[in-house]
Amino acid sequence: MKTSMKLFATGASALVLAACTSSGTTERNAAYGAAAGAVAGAVIGNNVGDGAAKGCSEAEDCDMPGVKDQDDERDADGDGYANAYDRYPYDARRW
Repeated sequence: MKTSMKLFATGASALVLAACTSSGTTERNAAYGAAAGAVAGAVIGNNVGDGAAKGCSEAEDCDMPGVKDQDDERDADGDGYANAYDRYPYDARRW
């Protein structure tokens, strides 16, 4: 709750400060856009949490829970045996 109040206060003060500038419309709109982007980024980042997919350089690094992307997890023919252990990975009648 405190985090959302801090976020709201920061966004509101940014909007108030942007509205008080004596500069032109372009600068004011840029400030509004920056404030809105900061708030949206904070909300999205807070909602995503630790479940976010992080970049990786090799296929072995990308082992996310629930995603069967490796041969020892994927079952192409649906026979219950992973492709890495299945002698015929694309024929469900044979193992």
